Amino acid sequence: MKCSVCGEVDTKVLDTRLAKEGSVVRRRRQCPQCLVRYTTYEKTEEPQIFLVKKDGRRELFDDQKLLKSIQIACHKRNISIDVIEKIGMEIKKSLFESHYGEIKSKKVGEFVMDALRALDEVAYVRFASVYKRFQDPAEFVTELQNLQG
Repeated sequence: MKCSVCGEVDTKVLDTRLAKEGSVVRRRRQCPQCLVRYTTYEKTEEPQIFLVKKDGRRELFDDQKLLKSIQIACHKRNISIDVIEKIGMEIKKSLFESHYGEIKSKKVGEFVMDALRALDEVAYVRFASVYKRFQDPAEFVTELQNLQG
């Protein structure tokens, strides 16, 4: 690994640890030339999945967008970031296991709604209001009745 300061190619690994439930390798390195220490991360290159949007556009699946939408739905709820990240990883895992190449964005939204329904009803309604594009309060009431019944 090339030193980020002086460009030396032959750096020494001081420590190696697994991170993010074993999906990432964290290495602490030191350059023998300038003695600077730095950290590198290695992760497996995942297969690419494209989302097919409602208008037919295709865009590369972005797990950070998924996490952000879950975080917004869970804002000011008593839900830890670890739980949110776990939900995101589970959804991502199921996408990569069962959908090769592309998936409709609607299906991803359904995965998120199912996870949030089981986790927190308020977060679920928040997400559903954006996902289903509620236009008036009656749609909120109908969704709440469906959730309770």
